[in-house]
Amino acid sequence: MNQHVDEKSDNVVVPMKRSNKEGSPSAETVEGRTSPEGNSQQTTVDRTQSRVATSSGLLSVRQAAQARKDVRFSALLHHIDVELLEQSYFALKRKAAPGTDGVTWQAYGEGLSESLKALHQRIHRGSYRAKPARRTMIPKADGSERPLSILCLEDKIVQQAVVFVLEAIYEPEFLGFSYGFRRGRSQHDALDALSAGIYRKRVNWVLDADIQGFFDAMEHDWILRFLQHRIADKRLLRLITKWLKVGTIHEGRHELSSQGTPQGAVISPILANVYLHYVFDLWANRWRQGKASGDVLMVRYADDLVLGFEYEGEARSFLAEMRERLQMFGLTLHPEKTRLIQFGRWAINDRKRQGLGKPETFDFLGFTHYCTTSRTQGWFVIGRKTIGKRMRLQLQFIKQELRRRLHDSIYETGMWLRRVLQGYLNYFAVSGNDRSLWAFYYRVRCYWLKALRRRSQKAFLSWSQFMRLTSGFFPRIRLLHPLPLTRFDARTRRRSPVR
Repeated sequence: MNQHVDEKSDNVVVPMKRSNKEGSPSAETVEGRTSPEGNSQQTTVDRTQSRVATSSGLLSVRQAAQARKDVRFSALLHHIDVELLEQSYFALKRKAAPGTDGVTWQAYGEGLSESLKALHQRIHRGSYRAKPARRTMIPKADGSERPLSILCLEDKIVQQAVVFVLEAIYEPEFLGFSYGFRRGRSQHDALDALSAGIYRKRVNWVLDADIQGFFDAMEHDWILRFLQHRIADKRLLRLITKWLKVGTIHEGRHELSSQGTPQGAVISPILANVYLHYVFDLWANRWRQGKASGDVLMVRYADDLVLGFEYEGEARSFLAEMRERLQMFGLTLHPEKTRLIQFGRWAINDRKRQGLGKPETFDFLGFTHYCTTSRTQGWFVIGRKTIGKRMRLQLQFIKQELRRRLHDSIYETGMWLRRVLQGYLNYFAVSGNDRSLWAFYYRVRCYWLKALRRRSQKAFLSWSQFMRLTSGFFPRIRLLHPLPLTRFDARTRRRSPVR
């Protein structure tokens, strides 16, 4: 009989866990996880490590989850109180588009205290009803479109509160090579870990893998069964089920959802991490420890995977087994975005001896990675430059916006452009990307000069005049994310090996 934690009383209770569905493999069996047995005494502290204020109850949940990997929590919904709902409200984006109810963040805040009290009562009475999301299509860098779901504000608030609860349980359990959508971890942390791994491990082959339509392919039954490994609170599971099933409204039609989790929903990122934690992370880590004889590097950011291998045979074996593993849970690898390439410190010389060209490149988190050498000593260097499609898409946006702002004052347009460029630098100003940044700046200057010249047929503005007039609006190009190895060591404090 499986034991789990009654978080409200700190006592161990022993209701039976629901069995998995017949006819499909058990999640526990597939993962080789032990049955839940109980919980140790819980203590409380005042503030989380991520500096986000939470209740002492959620902190005790985190400590219990960290101390015992087999604990199942039976009473979690009571942590969603008015205080946590208020914290969730202020954690949302202020300028986000409204959902189907048309309520904005500012409008909801006018009677915030009363609205949150009423919302809290509906949640705990069981009368809270999720509303369908408004679905819209947004362009991607490759020219395709991605569906984006825009939720109603109250659904966002409740989902954010549930995210705080789930983070307390799962953050201590997620593995180190998982970086996507986790508090205190960013894309640049994943990029640093990748660089550190390729430099310090014997990596000769890189597997660049992408799960095709991941958010749309996640199966609801598996999502709930994975959550039940740690959660026994049926009320919380019913809340999550409502959001999965409620569907979207697109072009006036209500479309129910039978699988997948809506992209843009607040709850989706952590559900995706839970799904891949059981489907990929635990399995891949066991494969590395049990089957690999050479070095293996793993970095995952959401459904983007980059793996490094010492031996080609092991890389191909892992890829074949990974395909089978993902298919068990309704997932497939993208045939065009999944590639095994020769990459690493010896790739240039190895391919030269074989009469082949330069090593192939791979894209990860907005950057194209390629093999090169330093200018002075000729040492191996991982080159990184902005993905061409990403740069062209951003330039096209700036060009169209400058055309729309044709008759605005130079100061207004310059200040807007400064904010856009600074945001671009905040992400893409990494070591080795200087040439791409200067090329981006040059194109932006050309677009703005052309727009200013079109303001009047008689006016003429030379390049030197334009530079004197607008140079103050362009932020200085400087590396904001230098020395990836030093940054990686500082973040891990050398307590953990390279992933």
